[in-house]
Amino acid sequence: MADGAHAALAGARRDAPSTAPAPPRRVRGDLLLATVAACFTLAQLLFVRPGLGLGWDEVVYVSQVAPDTPTAFFSAPRARGVPLLVAPVALWSSSTPLLRVYLALLSGLGLYLALRVWRPLFPARVLAAAGALFASLWVTVFYGPQAMPNLWVAIGALAGVGCFLRARADRRDRVALWGLVASVALMAWMRPMDAVWVVLPLLVLAGRRPRLMLAVLAGLLAGAGEWVIEACVGYGGLGQRLADASRIQGGLGWHPAVVDQLRSLAGRTLCRPCTGAMPAPPVMLWWFALPLLALLGLAVAVRARRTAPTLLPLLCAATAAFPYLFLIGYAAPRFLLPVYALLAVPVADALFHLVTAPGGRLRPAVTAVMALGLAGHAAIQYAVLEHTVDGSLANRHKWTRTAAELHRLGVRPPCLLTGHEAIPIAYYTGCASADTSGNNANTTPAAVLQTARRIPVAAVTEPGGSPPAYARDWTAHRVGTMHLYVAPAT
Repeated sequence: MADGAHAALAGARRDAPSTAPAPPRRVRGDLLLATVAACFTLAQLLFVRPGLGLGWDEVVYVSQVAPDTPTAFFSAPRARGVPLLVAPVALWSSSTPLLRVYLALLSGLGLYLALRVWRPLFPARVLAAAGALFASLWVTVFYGPQAMPNLWVAIGALAGVGCFLRARADRRDRVALWGLVASVALMAWMRPMDAVWVVLPLLVLAGRRPRLMLAVLAGLLAGAGEWVIEACVGYGGLGQRLADASRIQGGLGWHPAVVDQLRSLAGRTLCRPCTGAMPAPPVMLWWFALPLLALLGLAVAVRARRTAPTLLPLLCAATAAFPYLFLIGYAAPRFLLPVYALLAVPVADALFHLVTAPGGRLRPAVTAVMALGLAGHAAIQYAVLEHTVDGSLANRHKWTRTAAELHRLGVRPPCLLTGHEAIPIAYYTGCASADTSGNNANTTPAAVLQTARRIPVAAVTEPGGSPPAYARDWTAHRVGTMHLYVAPAT
């Protein structure tokens, strides 16, 4: 299985002797990858808009480290990777545009480094195409500048698999070995369970390679160690935290969610419950083409006797996709970002094979059809991206209007909000948030009433909803489609 990786590494060494400066071809390859990464960063800044306010999950993560923001409830499935990621900015600035620019630059750098890991295994043009394919997806661009974990799991997965292949093929490649540890740790910092699913094939292949097994396990321990310790200290033990995480995610079990993922492709950032019409066929076409092209890439690799660099990312993509396609009863397009990153290299290799394989008179036609298809795909992706950004802006504006109304009603910091969308609305209001039920339950009605004797408290209900029992006597106000129930001042 490693024959192809050995051959690729040997070829790379012949092309780049260690005693001479990097040849122009290698420099051009690095510049090509850097250009793709720079375009990815630029696309984020142009299309996602640095002024886009923080979303619900972002509020939870950023509030953990922002010194002037009440800390939001941190539920069992979450990990501390994103708070660590945003801390260099959030610790001293509350500027959302600054945070967006920082994350856009950082994600562009992360994509470049992850692609560069693969330089000894694939030509630079294939890797650049892989980066462009991944970076042109609306979900990749949308989440690049956001304080969310999934893109970073994707970058860690792409870099980690590349490092594993290099370290497996060459015992002397210490950079790859340490890169493997760092990449797995990055994934585990962000989402420990996602990291476990991604590295399952690596653990199987490392069975007879103790140093590789140790590197993968060291990365998991370094990244997930804090999550495990926190489980024992604050969540009643590791088993209890895993059970709570399962409950919050609807109960892990056999829940086919392929159709739900398809529905989310039209720009639904969270599809829970996932109902409504399916997207138009052109919006879904790439999703069906992706595995077919990946399998074509595998066939090309097998014929060229370089199977390992193509087969391993496919195996890791399959294990990463499995829980989100079959074990969780809802969907969010960001969940599959690691899958798309891992499939990008085999797919790019397959596309280059289609336009370079001997085909006589058919080659120009194939090239033209592929160019038109990729152009149409990019146009659709950016149309969905614009729609998604507009919807996200509308949500942020709604939270801002609600916060302004709460201020007008006298609910100002220090204060407390409960109920529907309490976490993001509280952030925009400057209040703490709490819930007496649901996935974010962290208080009791008695505690809310006790707090109302000291500071302003309000309950928010969704359209058509009823106030909680403890707030039925509070003064009701309407803002948009929501109702605010403000506790009487004492």
